Amino acid sequence: MIDPRHPIVQLVQRDKRYKLEAYLFVFEALNYAQSVMGMGSEEPSEKEVKSRRGRRKGESSGEPSEARHLTGQQLCEATRLFALDQYGYMAKCVLNSWGIHSTSDFGEIVYNLIEIEQMRKTENDRREDFDDVFDFDKALQKAFKIPVPKPKQR
Repeated sequence: MIDPRHPIVQLVQRDKRYKLEAYLFVFEALNYAQSVMGMGSEEPSEKEVKSRRGRRKGESSGEPSEARHLTGQQLCEATRLFALDQYGYMAKCVLNSWGIHSTSDFGEIVYNLIEIEQMRKTENDRREDFDDVFDFDKALQKAFKIPVPKPKQR
């Protein structure tokens, strides 16, 4: 169970558009994109860039380097594939039940997480990067195909 004082719990209480599951799903999809799909670059976050400006050349901050960065479009594609992998034909229905109806909702969730410092962005990232990346009906329902096993040959 999540501590009620956790920033995400407080966020869900403040912004009722999305359920806690939506935020957890975005974290899981990000992990899926990085670890399973190998997506992401080593682009530093805005916070890292700012902290580097104050150091001398070659000096380290002593902090571990950031996880690989995904663009808004990459994260949307990862969420689509992860949703289909996890929920199959019901992916759209599950996401809708959490308040997610379009890729723009992924952007809202990510930027809410950035605001409470649970995710980071680079200076090139924009909220609009998540808008209209794919159509939910086409990408989550109509594109889903039930795998049919091939008959065994004798």
